Amino acid sequence: MAVDEISFSLKKGETLCIVGESGCGKSVSALSIMGLLPPSGYVKSGSAIFQNNDLLLMTTKELEKLRGNRISMIFQDPGSSLNPVMRVGDQVSEIFQIHLNISKQEGRKKALEMLKQVEIPDPESRMLAFPHELSGGMAQRIMIAIALACNPDILIADEPTTALDVTIQSQILNLMSEMQLKTQTAIILITHDLGVVAEMADNVLVMYCGQVVEYGDVKTVFNSPIHPYTKALMKSIPIIGKKTRRL
Repeated sequence: MAVDEISFSLKKGETLCIVGESGCGKSVSALSIMGLLPPSGYVKSGSAIFQNNDLLLMTTKELEKLRGNRISMIFQDPGSSLNPVMRVGDQVSEIFQIHLNISKQEGRKKALEMLKQVEIPDPESRMLAFPHELSGGMAQRIMIAIALACNPDILIADEPTTALDVTIQSQILNLMSEMQLKTQTAIILITHDLGVVAEMADNVLVMYCGQVVEYGDVKTVFNSPIHPYTKALMKSIPIIGKKTRRL
C-alpha cells in the first residue's frame, strides 16, 4: 500500500505544501486526485471531493473535462511533459481550443497573451520554438502557462523546481505566487525543500511511509512540531551563524 488515510482540505487562494522523503507517497497522492495512477495502481477506499463531486467516482470523460481546465498539474520534468514534435505555441493554444471551444486563430492569440503573462521573453518567436530549443526554466514557464491557461481552481505542482538552478527556482516560485494572487488559484505544492515550504505555504502536510504524520499551518508545524519525523526534518534546516567544530 503506497498511501494510507491521507486527508486534507484546500481553500481558494491557499497553498498547501506536501513534504516528505522520496517514496513516501507525495506524488501518488497527487496522481490519485488527477485520476492518473498507472494501471497497476488503484484507490481502495476514500473520496476526493471537489465542488461537491467525488473525483474518484468520475468517469474518464468527466475527468478529462476537469484536467487542464478546473484542475491542472505541473510535473517535475517539463522535458518529458511537453510534446517534443509540437511547437510551443500550438501546445498552449490547444488548451484553449479544447476547453473553451474556440478557433485555432483565437487560441493562438490567447496563447501569446499567456506567454506574456508568464514573462517569456520575445513571446512571438517562442511560440514557434520546439521544447528542445528552450532552457529548463523557460520550459517550466511554458508548463505554468499551460497549467494556468483556463484559470483552474486547483494547481498541483509536483517538485516543479527540482531540476532548476537556485536562481531560476526563485523566479519560477515567484511567478507561481504572482499568478496565484491574480487568479486566486489554490495550489498543492509537492516538495522536499523546507525553504520553499517556508516561503510558499499556508498549510503543511508532512508524509512518512505513506501516512500523514503532521498537518497544520506553516508556523505551527515549523515552530512546534509534534511527530518525531517532523522534528527531525526541522533539525535538518541549517542555522546561519551557528558555530560547529570539525569532526
